[in-house]
Amino acid sequence: RMCVDYRELNKLTIKNRYPLPRIDDLFDQLQGSSVYSKIDLRSGYHQLRVREEDIPKTAFRTRYGHYEFQVMPFGLTNAPAVFMDLMNRVCKPYLDKFMIVFIDDILIYSKSVKEHEEHLRLILELLKKEELYAKFSKCEFGV
Repeated sequence: RMCVDYRELNKLTIKNRYPLPRIDDLFDQLQGSSVYSKIDLRSGYHQLRVREEDIPKTAFRTRYGHYEFQVMPFGLTNAPAVFMDLMNRVCKPYLDKFMIVFIDDILIYSKSVKEHEEHLRLILELLKKEELYAKFSKCEFGV
């Protein structure tokens, strides 16, 4: 994947202090679960549109011309925090119940296969409604 050198822009950016979850806290939620599914969002950041007024800030040049991102590019200092905030808002009803989100990775955990089928259905419907797309080849279901 392409990554533009945004070091100069990042120096000028007011840092978003949105907390990323601690991995050990996430693992604590899995106690008692026996069925898991992993969903990997396809090019996660690229599923977020850049605000119209910020598009010129993403500009870069190549020998082929001048370009500007209309979706969140990799390399921006606040990209992980902005994406994590979006995912937490979208997934709020299910977080700490049967779903863990870490940036663009989703883990669904359940105590039984039957329960897991329902959890998976709810999350897939949510992703469809929010127009968030998974990379099927990187997903694992019911393991």
